Amino acid sequence: MTLYVLRRLALSVGVLFGLAVVTFFMIHLVPGDPVQLALGGRGTPEAVAEVRGQLGLDRPLLTQFGDFLGGVVTGDLGLSVAQNAPVTEIIGQRLAPSAILIVYGLFVALVIGVPLAIIAALRPNGVVDNGIRLVTTFAFAMPAFWLGLMLALIFGLSLKWFPVSGYESGIGGILRTLTLPAVTLGLSLAVVVVRTLRSSLLEVLQTEYIDAARSRGLGEWRVVGRHALRNAVMATITVLSVDIGFLIGGTVVVESVFQIPGAGSLLVESVRARDYELVQAIALIAGAAVVLLSLATDLLQATIDPRVRLAKR
Repeated sequence: MTLYVLRRLALSVGVLFGLAVVTFFMIHLVPGDPVQLALGGRGTPEAVAEVRGQLGLDRPLLTQFGDFLGGVVTGDLGLSVAQNAPVTEIIGQRLAPSAILIVYGLFVALVIGVPLAIIAALRPNGVVDNGIRLVTTFAFAMPAFWLGLMLALIFGLSLKWFPVSGYESGIGGILRTLTLPAVTLGLSLAVVVVRTLRSSLLEVLQTEYIDAARSRGLGEWRVVGRHALRNAVMATITVLSVDIGFLIGGTVVVESVFQIPGAGSLLVESVRARDYELVQAIALIAGAAVVLLSLATDLLQATIDPRVRLAKR
């Protein structure tokens, strides 16, 4: 197990380095001068040269990249040109709403998806199973921005159960302001949970050890909960680790729809302002989150099923 963990850690470090390289050089290939934008397009050549020198933008690109890597290691992601403030400080103020929204959306997806998958697998090809698959297909086909607007229209403006914009801290505030955005994010992911877990459960429920558990007089729900679910959940964990990346990307749309002051809306603002330091920092943090979640998923799989680490030797 130790060797497996070390190999996965080494691979993750390599992926993170590649992510830093791609993020830095792609941002610097984007046309436009952030200094000119920061000065409102009215800066004199002397003023532009002075600001570029202060930000280190007049140095060779490889030197800038080395400074960028050193800053990433030490937690210094540079200075925002548009806001004239440290990037880490700006992102730190906007990170909590996005992180809570992602966790809340994942919770919604599991609460909805797991029970529906079990119900569908216990009565395959029946009326309930077909109904669940039809509804989940419909939910999956709806764009996130349209679904968010419909939820805001129905539960916010018509029923007035939830606010349709803003963010409040605290348990009560989170439940009020992030429930509709979390449901918007979670529904599309719940579809993946239902489809993947249902298929895996159908395979596991046909195995001999499940027949043996049933022959001992165990109820169907107990058979699923104690015996089938542990083996069936492996494929779902793998798919979720990939789709959480899409969940992180989905916050950009959802935060814009519900006017949540999170990292997703900050990314949109930074792109409009061409604040390259801020854009590359947010992209790097989002990519690092996906890589670390993938690592955590692999370690979780190896813990649940030792055959995983044996197969990857």
